[in-house]
Amino acid sequence: MGRPRIRLGDDVAWVELAEVEEESWRVTADWSSRLTADFTAYLTTEEVADFAARMLALLRTPSGEDFAERVTPGRNNPLTLRGEPVEDGYAFAVRLTPHGDDAVCQLQLEVDPVGNADLCELFEELRASLAVGR
Repeated sequence: MGRPRIRLGDDVAWVELAEVEEESWRVTADWSSRLTADFTAYLTTEEVADFAARMLALLRTPSGEDFAERVTPGRNNPLTLRGEPVEDGYAFAVRLTPHGDDAVCQLQLEVDPVGNADLCELFEELRASLAVGR
């Protein structure tokens, strides 16, 4: 099994959070190959596992309301997902902050709706991959 990672989106717009090495992650995003982002984020396994657990809790008991979840509440947060309910899943507005919470350097990207069952599977796979070999 490879390193832990999660990718949300389709061929048009997507964002990926992938472990490069211990406590070093890559945040990569693309919109139609016209707008891209690719930067390093220093996150612990525990921070990413906690993010996956919070997302799973939101997805398993959907409120029918919008939500926002940050990878980490610290100044080094590289990624925030804002979910908006759409049919049986969520559309996401992804906010990337390469320099943490720096309001000057950010990118916002919209990702088409993903079904709730598929989202749960993606975050469950991320959580499971974080536990393997640790």
